[in-house]
Amino acid sequence: MIKDILQALSIIAIPLIIAVFVIYAARKKVPVYESFVSGAKGGFEVAIKIIPYLVAMLVAIGIFRASGAMSIFVGALSPLAHLIGMPPEALPMALLRPLSGSGSLGLMTDIMKRYGPDSFIGVLVSTMYGSSETTFYVIAVYFGAVNIYRTRHAVAAGLIADAVGMLGALLICRILFGS
Repeated sequence: MIKDILQALSIIAIPLIIAVFVIYAARKKVPVYESFVSGAKGGFEVAIKIIPYLVAMLVAIGIFRASGAMSIFVGALSPLAHLIGMPPEALPMALLRPLSGSGSLGLMTDIMKRYGPDSFIGVLVSTMYGSSETTFYVIAVYFGAVNIYRTRHAVAAGLIADAVGMLGALLICRILFGS
């Protein structure tokens, strides 16, 4: 029952949100298309400005994965994963997601091929993917775009939010799909 309701809501959520914004803007007499084009132009300018930060982030991620640090972290955290009921096969997603969107997407694809998209592990890593953010990428992009070099508490707050998202994904998947 809950699963069916959530599935129905997920189908209409994004189109409904877009429609509400467009209708609201039209009612306020905002030139919707012109505003969209202006925003896209500004986005392109920011994209050019942040390329050095992106390259640095991608190199750091490549070093992290190639050095074997990922395997060391997974091995060290496996007992904790068992303690909270998380399959250890999902740990690489929990570790890689804050670092890389494309890396975690590739990892999720590999897990889906190995275990199947309808398996508990497949559903769990998909939910983890959607419940967390690429924290270091976002910090590199947004802080780099406005030339902020001291991130203060942003990294800690982002990683805490990622951890809560991962634990929330585990809880929801346990409730809705069992194990």
